[in-house]
Amino acid sequence: MSSSVKDRPGEHELVVVANRLPVDSRTLPDGATEWVTSPGGLVTAMESVMRNVDSGAWVGWAGSPGEAPDPFEADGMSLYPVRLDQDDIERYYEGYSNATLWPLYHDVIVDPEFHRGWWDSYVSANRRFAAEAAPVAAPGGTIWVHDYQLQLVPQMIRDRRSDVRIGFFNHIPFPPVELFSQLPKRNSILRGLLGADLLGFQRESDSLNFLAAVRKLLGHHVDGMTISVPGIGAAPVREVQVQTFPISIDASAVSTLTADPEIRERAAQLRRDLGDPEKIVLGADRLDYTKGIRHRLKAWGELLDDGSIDPHDAVMIQIATPSRERVEAYRQLRDEVELTVGRINGEHAPLGRPALSYQHHSFDRREMTALFMAADVVLVTALRDGMNLVAKEYVASRPDLQGVLVLSEFAGAADELRAAVLVNPHDIDELKAAILRSLAMPPEEQEEAMRSLRHQVMEHDVQHWAHQFLECLTTSGSPQDEAAQIVRLAGDALSDPAELDAALREFTEVPRLLIATDFDGVMAPIVSDRDAVQPDQEALEALRELSDLPGVAVALISGRALSDLDSHTAMPSSVVLVGSHGAEVGALPPWMQAEVLDKSALSMTPEKEEQLAAITTTLRRIARAHPGTEVETKPTAAVLHTRNAKGRGGLNATDSALEYATTLPDVTVTPGKEVVEFAVVHTSKGVAIDALSRAGAADAWLYLGDDVTDESVFAQLGEHDVGVKVGGGDTAAGLRIPDTAAARDLLRRLLELRAQQS
Repeated sequence: MSSSVKDRPGEHELVVVANRLPVDSRTLPDGATEWVTSPGGLVTAMESVMRNVDSGAWVGWAGSPGEAPDPFEADGMSLYPVRLDQDDIERYYEGYSNATLWPLYHDVIVDPEFHRGWWDSYVSANRRFAAEAAPVAAPGGTIWVHDYQLQLVPQMIRDRRSDVRIGFFNHIPFPPVELFSQLPKRNSILRGLLGADLLGFQRESDSLNFLAAVRKLLGHHVDGMTISVPGIGAAPVREVQVQTFPISIDASAVSTLTADPEIRERAAQLRRDLGDPEKIVLGADRLDYTKGIRHRLKAWGELLDDGSIDPHDAVMIQIATPSRERVEAYRQLRDEVELTVGRINGEHAPLGRPALSYQHHSFDRREMTALFMAADVVLVTALRDGMNLVAKEYVASRPDLQGVLVLSEFAGAADELRAAVLVNPHDIDELKAAILRSLAMPPEEQEEAMRSLRHQVMEHDVQHWAHQFLECLTTSGSPQDEAAQIVRLAGDALSDPAELDAALREFTEVPRLLIATDFDGVMAPIVSDRDAVQPDQEALEALRELSDLPGVAVALISGRALSDLDSHTAMPSSVVLVGSHGAEVGALPPWMQAEVLDKSALSMTPEKEEQLAAITTTLRRIARAHPGTEVETKPTAAVLHTRNAKGRGGLNATDSALEYATTLPDVTVTPGKEVVEFAVVHTSKGVAIDALSRAGAADAWLYLGDDVTDESVFAQLGEHDVGVKVGGGDTAAGLRIPDTAAARDLLRRLLELRAQQS
């Protein structure tokens, strides 16, 4: 039901902008209009998100050409319709959006069409959406723009509202730069998107494709996943974040439906209606050329032709929801599909039932759940797909842990649902083999695979997706945070060279010194492959020479295992090596008081060995769930490394690890730069620096560090001690230098100054 909007424009904390409103109009017998929830992936994904927002609004087209209805409220959401006339629908939507962008973004499965009139309409329509959305958001609110039809809207909103945060999520693939470069007005599209503070994509490859396009076509500086967008005139450079956020479904709601007695009975009735076959194979898609429906039907037809499948034993259902029927490519697809269906049934259908049940209409969520529960195999054979929520809906519909998902490797869902039967749908023989394997899969194998799939889908639902996106958007830069950015930059400001030199000069005049430094990020640039690290040889040589000077003790203190640290530095015995954040201490020079180091506290007992083994097992389980993460084992610790994780996988793995850490009160858990270490002995770099300082009877110490783990050292700075932070980030250190090159120069300056004292 609907009513007029109660909230005034300008009071909404979250505003969603999409091509369509999440409702369709329906005329009641008395002539009144009723608004009902629309089908579709975006609506399905966002519906539960908007339910959990105190003051949410949705801006979009109401679905009918002509004047837009007044703003109204439906299902607790304030809805703001945008006017589109028939010409807009033909040029902006059917033309530029779906005959130009859609095929181009889907790897030119169908040739895109380019017409200048379509582009003009696209610009005009995007301007209308932006004009409707901009005044709706509250001061400092969030506007979340969705999908390829509205790629100009982010910058258009920014031009109107500099105080809001703007996010954009692309639900379809983003093409390689070689394909995107074919698009007329390509730079206008990129600039429109860069009006957002955060750009989200479905797959890591989409994010990388976008970054490549920005680098190559606009020439903007790209650092990792951050784009520096030059300001206009005197405006400062603005940073835009790019991240990967695989969309999902309201998995709990779908799973709950499977317990409904009516839906369970409907699933049983569906089997009876089809003649109670041994196996039901289901395909459920919009009738779109990207979904691989023709490939799927060809494989099914050939399996029937060669007798591999008996139509008395197995029936296929193909749901093909009507889609874009005014577009010529879609009309041709429907003709081809229905011709194929007719041939298959004409040649193979038993008397009284089909070999292939074809349904060219949409089904509500309850009916779809019943179909998923009835299906023994679901075929998702997309030729190119941003995600494909049908795959996830099927998994959520099978709490019985039965059923087999055959999934195209070209669907975004394949990145997450690795336990599915993955297939290349272009290879018809491979697809046929996958169908036969699925039909013959034993129940125990089905259960193992489905258990893994359900864990992924239930843990990473649509709320998780939206929370991640909005949390990332909240922490990304925006004009309203300019003052806070200035404060942060001031906090990260580099030390004045004269001030730095004066501190070093004063330090080197102390009789007995301890000079210590971290390794990664200080002596060597941080790299994704830890084994490929290349330390600065000049910096290492400076340490060696410092260790030869009278009254100078030198130490390398690292989170790396001691053996790893030794192999990468080849330090002489005059340099003390400390590994595993202080848990491993190498040989000491003879003049250091070894008895001061209480190594008994660092020894491993059988209980600690057992505890470490259990921690390692759990961390490896977390790593398996997040591709690109890995676990390193040390003598007294296990470390989760997330630097090579894809998209948000590293953050998700870290969250899981830190949640696990709350169950281990007697374990030292140390988060660092894309690492989390679990140590079963209680130590830190701070403990190590204190022990080394006492062992060397140092009058003062200097330490260089770049990581969170180095703050335990800086927290112990005494009156004559010197702490030097390398790079950005909050710190207790009194001095800051920019990078490893500056660290090398500092060590050489220390060598020069101390040598003058000798």
